[in-house]
Amino acid sequence: MTSFNSTRRDLLRSGSLGMALAGIPALSYAAPSQAGDTSAGPLPGVFDVRKHGATGDGKTLDTAAVNRTIEAAAAAGGGVVYFPAGTYLCFSIRLKSQVHLHLEQGATILAAASPLPGEQTGYNGGTYDAAESNAPWEHYQDFGHNHWHNSLIWGENIHDISITGPGLIYGKGLSFGADRPPRGNYPIYVAEQPGVGNKSIALKNCHNVLLRDFSMLKCGHFALLLTGVDNLTIDNLKIDTDRDGMDLDCCQNVRVSNCTVNSPWDDGICPKSSYALGYARATRNLSISNCWVTGYYQLGTVLDGTFKKFAEDEPHAYRAGRIKCGTESNGGFINIAISNCIFEGCHGFALESVDGALMEDVAITNTTMRDLYCGPIFMRLGARLRGPKESTKVGTMRRILISNLTCFNAPAKQSSILTGIPGYCIEDVKLADIYIQTAGGASAEAARVQPPELENGYPEPERFGPMPASGFYLRHMRNLEMSHVEIAHAVPDARPAFQLDDVDRADFFAITAPRGAEGAFSLHAVKDLRIGWSRAAADVTLPEADNKNL
Repeated sequence: MTSFNSTRRDLLRSGSLGMALAGIPALSYAAPSQAGDTSAGPLPGVFDVRKHGATGDGKTLDTAAVNRTIEAAAAAGGGVVYFPAGTYLCFSIRLKSQVHLHLEQGATILAAASPLPGEQTGYNGGTYDAAESNAPWEHYQDFGHNHWHNSLIWGENIHDISITGPGLIYGKGLSFGADRPPRGNYPIYVAEQPGVGNKSIALKNCHNVLLRDFSMLKCGHFALLLTGVDNLTIDNLKIDTDRDGMDLDCCQNVRVSNCTVNSPWDDGICPKSSYALGYARATRNLSISNCWVTGYYQLGTVLDGTFKKFAEDEPHAYRAGRIKCGTESNGGFINIAISNCIFEGCHGFALESVDGALMEDVAITNTTMRDLYCGPIFMRLGARLRGPKESTKVGTMRRILISNLTCFNAPAKQSSILTGIPGYCIEDVKLADIYIQTAGGASAEAARVQPPELENGYPEPERFGPMPASGFYLRHMRNLEMSHVEIAHAVPDARPAFQLDDVDRADFFAITAPRGAEGAFSLHAVKDLRIGWSRAAADVTLPEADNKNL
């Protein structure tokens, strides 16, 4: 009877874990522990960090115990490393192939304090693993993109790994960049200083990776920096952080779904294709669906459910929070599908090829946006060309479809901006079934603004300044089609809704827009233009048009 009751208690205690394991890949069902292995958890193949010496008291460093547990699971051929409820204070945790981390409800992995400027060690004499050298490629991307080991959790050249929730990863002791102001009571740790960690989870050259169900708070420079990671699934994460949410760099076969990202000081979901691997590798076959991105809310208030917005005059919240392909863009973005996403209190979509990337075959559909801080769509083909000089040439941006987008309260100053550079056009763009309401209110004088080219500048919409169009500024483009697009203003706006500069073949069908002081369309160096069945202008076909308003 005693044996039966003991077994029953073990099953009840492990019940939630057993249910969680049902959705984990086969790696979670590792072979039973070897005879005499008393470190195993309540189920075969499960390794409890407490049984390897972790305290979970939030005060004692548990780094060594957690890493011992991971090593034990790896030595057994794989298994689940189980974090019961508690707070596990850690420096760098090193992942191994065929090992799964499971954070139970109430379990927190807490990043220990990094060394402060001038100090050699952090909390209780500990440090994060050293930032490894990435020479000779380091100057082709920012510091954080070149290093993975100086992270709370990292893995390199491993496979079949996963982390699932519903626990929390809290990067309290991580650096978010020395050039940034403090976030509340959190100190600044200089990222380049030895012993400092600046990423919550970093993976390099890995495959078969699952990240699901956990939450992340104050995650350093990157909540997720995933470089060269293939067959990657990210699902149902909640990220409330002080810099980038997810950076998916040179990754292929990726699915991101059902995620919440609040990142007021940087980008939310950010596919990239840097030179960090030492060669130009495309981010390819990527889908992002059913996600909410925002820059509206004070740090931590999305996770705690209070949703406290920043004051409008908050000086240090950039409210980026968006989905952006770039800025690092050496390898390219190919076969990208983004659907059913919500933007709130942040920037809009950004598609950027400025370092030689081929951005091709992108489909974006079913998007809602509210209270933006720049135009809803930004496309930039540029010539920053940060890469090896002998091989880095201006890239391409073509075959891009955006449909079923609705936007409320876009800013008056900046419209959507789609611009290449002289001699290099954005090609084959279709925009359909779009409704954009802007704040409006610009004067006729604003329509005479001439935006700078900024061919080799950093591709950020604010850097172009005010736009001469209220809806779309379109420059250096070829083969543009816009259909069933409506521009509306909260108050009247004297600018034209559309300005075209150096555009070759453009079709506008069923367009609704208010006419500015001189019409709805401002045309400069335009060839092969057709407008039909539109409320914004009469039907017209023009082989050429320059300095003409319609």
